[in-house]
Amino acid sequence: MAADLARENVLKGGGPFSAVIVKDGEVIATGCNRVTDKHDPTAHAEIEAIRKATKKLSTHDLSGCSIYASCEPCPMCLGAIYWARLDQLFFGNTRKDAASIGFDDEFIYHELEKPIDQRSIPTQQIVTENIKHAFEHWAKIDDKQEY
Repeated sequence: MAADLARENVLKGGGPFSAVIVKDGEVIATGCNRVTDKHDPTAHAEIEAIRKATKKLSTHDLSGCSIYASCEPCPMCLGAIYWARLDQLFFGNTRKDAASIGFDDEFIYHELEKPIDQRSIPTQQIVTENIKHAFEHWAKIDDKQEY
């Protein structure tokens, strides 16, 4: 199904990526790459599917679900899959296959390995008097909803 959705998305002018989220043998949500038509660099297939699934199930926790992706997820999508607590990930094409058609995420993997001061986007920590206030308040709440 993910392979067919990816092909259909290409025929509609989108990217060659799709994802399907399944729970108990039932398709909960699908997503296709919508980066260009939404003008949203985060609108990857896996993210789109996760957003739809969490909305449909009214939860941020997708434990008990599996995701089928037409391609090995990029670092952003892989992070989202872990944050959503999906039980399993299945994928078709590899990140090397994606790189061979112009979708090369390898530089992001390399950036993550670098110390912050050596990354290609200049990055620095700014410490202000109030920066810890939200964290301190969160730590004191006894009945908070963990995620």
